[in-house]
Amino acid sequence: MEERTRCLIFDPFAGISGDMILAGLIDLGLEEAWLQEFVGKLSVQAEISVTRETRGSLSACAVSVRAPEAAAPRQLNDVLAVIQAADIAEDVRKLSTTAFTRLAEVEGRLHGIAPDDVHFHEVGATDAIVDIVTAIAGVSQLGVTECFTRRVALGRGWTSAAHGRLPLPAPATLELLEGVPVFDSEFEGELTTPTGAVVLSVLSGGRRAPSSFVPVRSGFGAGSRNPPTHPNCLRLVLADLELPDAMCVVQADLDDMSPEYLPALTEALLASGAADVCTFPIQMKKGRTGVRIELLVPESRRHDASQTLLRESTTLGLRFWRVEREVLPRATKTIQWRGHPIRVKSTLAPGGHLRYKPEYDDLIQAARVTRVPALQAREEIDRLLQAEDFC
Repeated sequence: MEERTRCLIFDPFAGISGDMILAGLIDLGLEEAWLQEFVGKLSVQAEISVTRETRGSLSACAVSVRAPEAAAPRQLNDVLAVIQAADIAEDVRKLSTTAFTRLAEVEGRLHGIAPDDVHFHEVGATDAIVDIVTAIAGVSQLGVTECFTRRVALGRGWTSAAHGRLPLPAPATLELLEGVPVFDSEFEGELTTPTGAVVLSVLSGGRRAPSSFVPVRSGFGAGSRNPPTHPNCLRLVLADLELPDAMCVVQADLDDMSPEYLPALTEALLASGAADVCTFPIQMKKGRTGVRIELLVPESRRHDASQTLLRESTTLGLRFWRVEREVLPRATKTIQWRGHPIRVKSTLAPGGHLRYKPEYDDLIQAARVTRVPALQAREEIDRLLQAEDFC
């Protein structure tokens, strides 16, 4: 049976906001009772109501957060104090802290002040705190381990904010969406808010939705408006990924990078999620000698590996395509050789023949400590495995 992982795919075809995310999670199956109980853990004055609405021709869930207006705009430390005092899971606390810190950094850059001096207006209000923290916790509550996104719709026109009139998409929203796929929608008005943008960015990291997945359930979260031009809602898709077969090949050619830095690049790519990394000497245009770097990576980690390749090499671009692979069943066993643990990989080949291979790093480390030549260590380990009837 193929191993699967539960993921959440954001489909912001009409934009995204904090309350749309919350409503979509409820429509997916997040229990309203859990929502009410969780908001109580935040120690803020807020009332949550859940209703059923129609947006265009679609039935969607709507969530409304009512809270008294704060006496003064909150600063970053005020918001973080609320999060720190809340009785919530540590991973939710960490992601929520990251979200508001990023909001403060973006606002600070836009207005030329330090993040700690930013006065949150809209996003520092109690309803925004509830939207962000509860949305992050709700995704975890549904058992989701990976989040992805399709392209985010950007609105057109102008919006009014505490700092005056701003063009759409709002400057903070657009900066928060850096690294996230977007498209320029023809619809007027603010489709994507800073609250929705930061939650999407923190949860998905801009990873694009995989081309192959198994839908489990879908839900719609209604926006506050109901325009005649389109269904103003966010679609969320709960899905399973079939991990073993969902693989990509990522490839780039380099002709201006010193070969001495290739080992460091290979290590970084493996750390970012690549299953394997290979390099090949090639002849490039104008007779230049170059190197082709090729990595095999799970589709769910392709974005991370691609960003690492773009960031830590001299390439200006890369190629990738989806591939299928077939693997033999494998297992790992640890044996003792001269008092040192050696991991041994084994696999069952067609016909029932068992193949095995000691883990190279373990063998080399043990050989170095015992001052035994590596080849001799391999021979002794082979004899030990045969004596234990390993194969």
